[in-house]
Amino acid sequence: MLVLSRKAGDTIKIADNIEVKILEVKGDTVRVGIEAPKSVDIVRGELIQSIKETNAESLTLDIDWYKNLKDKK
Repeated sequence: MLVLSRKAGDTIKIADNIEVKILEVKGDTVRVGIEAPKSVDIVRGELIQSIKETNAESLTLDIDWYKNLKDKK
């Protein structure tokens, strides 16, 4: 992992087609802008984690439902 210290207005280039710009720093909050081609998916990490947890929960519920259905026969 590359760790950098940046100030508001500074940028970080990733390859030739992605630029991350530090827009604002207020206390412990940093506003970041990302310019990238539309073909590049940009998703917040906590959203991905939430989806994984929901999918895992759904799978557990489906297995329990199936076991209950099977036991009724």
